[in-house]
Amino acid sequence: MSKTAMIGLLTGLLLALAATTGGFGGFVLAVVLGAVGLLVGLQADGTIDVRAIVRNRNRG
Repeated sequence: MSKTAMIGLLTGLLLALAATTGGFGGFVLAVVLGAVGLLVGLQADGTIDVRAIVRNRNRG
């Protein structure tokens, strides 16, 4: 995993930590925001193309 993707993942996790109050809902929110941060980091790094994935999903 690249440095940009790792920064995106950590940013998402830190935002989740700031937004949650705990419990199972907080855990789920942390995982979702961490995944979003990872996707943003991978997109910025050029590893994946989120726009192409969304575009292909809308066609089918």
